Amino acid sequence: MKKKSLVYENVEIVDIASEGVAIARVDGMVVFVPYVAPGDVVDIRVSRKKKSYAKGVAIKFHKHSPFRTEPFCEHFGLCGGCKWQHLDYNKQLYYKAKQVTDNLERIAKMPFPTPLPIVMSEEQRHYRNKLEYTFADKRWFLPHEPFEHGDKHIGALGFHIPGRFDKVLDINNCYLQPPLSNEIRLEVKKYCVENNLPFKNLKTHQGLMKNLIVRNSNTDEWMVIVVFGTNDDIDLQKGILEHIKTKFPQVTSLWSMINTKLNDSVADLTPEHYYGKPYLTEKMLGLEFQVAPKAFFQTNSQQAENLYKLACDFSHLTGSEMVYDLYTGIGTIANLLAKNAKWVVGVEYIDEAIDNARTNSEINGIKNTTFIAGDMSKVLSQAFFEKHGQPDVIVTDPPRAGMNPDVIQTILQAGPKRIVYVSCNPATQARDIAMMSPHYEIKKVQPVDMFPHTHHVENIVLLEKVNS
Repeated sequence: MKKKSLVYENVEIVDIASEGVAIARVDGMVVFVPYVAPGDVVDIRVSRKKKSYAKGVAIKFHKHSPFRTEPFCEHFGLCGGCKWQHLDYNKQLYYKAKQVTDNLERIAKMPFPTPLPIVMSEEQRHYRNKLEYTFADKRWFLPHEPFEHGDKHIGALGFHIPGRFDKVLDINNCYLQPPLSNEIRLEVKKYCVENNLPFKNLKTHQGLMKNLIVRNSNTDEWMVIVVFGTNDDIDLQKGILEHIKTKFPQVTSLWSMINTKLNDSVADLTPEHYYGKPYLTEKMLGLEFQVAPKAFFQTNSQQAENLYKLACDFSHLTGSEMVYDLYTGIGTIANLLAKNAKWVVGVEYIDEAIDNARTNSEINGIKNTTFIAGDMSKVLSQAFFEKHGQPDVIVTDPPRAGMNPDVIQTILQAGPKRIVYVSCNPATQARDIAMMSPHYEIKKVQPVDMFPHTHHVENIVLLEKVNS
């Protein structure tokens, strides 16, 4: 006999946890529930139960939260993105700012001033400049959809179902990028189906069509990268590329890649230029930046401009400072800092990004920058600072994992007057800041919303050396 599911009835949702999932409390135990809002009163079917917590899903609503809004996307709750569509945007901002404060209190455990008001995103839809889609030879069918045996071979071009590497949800309309992105994706899928281009099988990894990457810029340029799963069928590859070129004159840069690996990572692949410019152009705070196919650039261009302006302001440069920009990427922050600095040294582990950074200095006529490629934990040392100049200010914008402890120790040994820490993960940021106490104190905290309808929040912290 099938075991009856445990259901908690008439439970009020009281808060949102750090990873964006809402929480309720039942008999002193925390219950994590997705896609609900504080103030909702629901019945919860428990899917997993431990001693101290449980996970479940809402199966019935008795009362709706005043902060609840109607999701605008037909794929809400399925594709794994934009999980806060049901939550009023002002309330989203509240919980993002709260996440910053909670992490500083709980993890950093050092005094900090009241954070400045979170910078909202002017655009809450169509704000992204990059999306990566996956081909699959068998699409994910929804429970309400009619299914016949032959339907299982219908292909998909969309996003992975959360937690399922082998399942892809076919996307009709995504609100993350401007509408042209949808047109390109739908047309590419249509062409592949009509011309029998085989979609990738996610279990056997066979199939020609693997991924589609669509990028755009704030200068209204578009880049498309088609990732093929095999180097065979050259004529088929050329056919789809030529179709994109002809069908979409808005595409200013067209590329292909060959990925025969078992994963979708393209960081170690060599892009092949097919048509148009070899880069996208972004304009930011009076400068131009060339963005190559694999280059990292903040995926919300408009908010990135606000973020970087704040980072520059927090640096308090007077023109006499030696500045280091760690995890510089294509040198965006470094080049923006340069106009008010004596010299800026940017460090990044990706060679191609450093090449981009140097180019971006050159095209903007910036002559007081140096860019070094290498593993941060190995490159950064006291000897490195002695060679290139002792830092007065360090700006760091690491990946979500934060900074290596060795890097932090080297920074502390260098003892810059100010550290501007830009982070997309307030938890690892707070952890790293804790390691800088008692040598530094927090002077400013500025959260920035880069990704509306998600729990993610960017945060800038200004640290100043104690007794400096």
